Amino acid sequence: MKATPFTGKHIALGAKMAEFAGYNMPISYSGINDEHAAVRNNAGVFDVSHMGEFILKGEGALDLIQRVTSNDASKLTDGKAQYSCLPNEQGGIVDDLLVYCVEENKVYMLVVNASNIEKDWNWIQKYNTANVEMHNISDKTCLLAIQGPNATKILQPLTDIDILNMKYYTFAKGVFAGVDNVLVSATGYTGAGGVEIYFEDKDGAAEKIWDAIFEAGKASGIKPIGLGARDTLRLEKGFCLYGNDIDDNTSPLEAGLGWITKFTKDFTARTIIEQQKTNGVERKLVGFEMIDRGIPRHDYKIKDAEGNEIGKVTSGTQSPSLQKAIGLGYVATSFAAFDTEIYVEVRDKLLKAKVVKIPFL
Repeated sequence: MKATPFTGKHIALGAKMAEFAGYNMPISYSGINDEHAAVRNNAGVFDVSHMGEFILKGEGALDLIQRVTSNDASKLTDGKAQYSCLPNEQGGIVDDLLVYCVEENKVYMLVVNASNIEKDWNWIQKYNTANVEMHNISDKTCLLAIQGPNATKILQPLTDIDILNMKYYTFAKGVFAGVDNVLVSATGYTGAGGVEIYFEDKDGAAEKIWDAIFEAGKASGIKPIGLGARDTLRLEKGFCLYGNDIDDNTSPLEAGLGWITKFTKDFTARTIIEQQKTNGVERKLVGFEMIDRGIPRHDYKIKDAEGNEIGKVTSGTQSPSLQKAIGLGYVATSFAAFDTEIYVEVRDKLLKAKVVKIPFL
């Protein structure tokens, strides 16, 4: 298993560790519910250094991004970021990602999922017919997500970058905790506010930044957070997890990602996805909450009142904030309207649920 520069810290803090995307990662420290509440109500620190980062540089960089992603990256100016996806040739999703515009028309950073680094690199390289300069900086890039309503307040004394007033999906580079060339981004996967910080671990930068954050947040009770709470937090906000809710066989329109699919430009499988928009899709990703007692889990069958299979659960949990069981799943479009009753098969029993609006929270 690979380690991040913070793996030793997690072990020293008594984290429950497990393999994730080839890395030895913390799943929880004080318990998922406790960590979840810390992020929703205060602030928490996630080590997400396992994520992948690519730099695309030069004249053809924007054109390449436009051809391989579904969103319109030409709208990005310096210091802006956007959520997007890489469609495959059948209209499925190679990965979802963030696109950062470092220098308009010239330098971009793509942030991809840890388990898809090699796959995404090869996919983009396949379309790199103009020899755009590409650098995979994943192994040397540290990424910490400091999330929660008090996160920016805690971190502001550590930097001259105005993070208190940083708008959602913007970023800036500067000195952070005495470390130069740190990228601070108002993004995250929790819907609780906060920032993500990218930096290279040179001259002990990782330890310096980690220690500075916990020192700054000591009085406020900042906590380290594992991947378990990351999953419950993102699910409450209805954020898709690659490999669960979206994959090579789900289209952006089926997944409710029409808002990041722009037909004002040409991109991989545009014709197929545009046809889906015209004709409608046969299934849709919906949010649902359980009415009967039971927790929906990935791959559980979803059925109608007669017991006919109409879909499957992609993500599910007992929501720590709402104190009820919630889930995401694909269902036949005729069952996708809000308040539609559906049934989740849990241990051979059909448990009643209803389709609700997402985000859940």
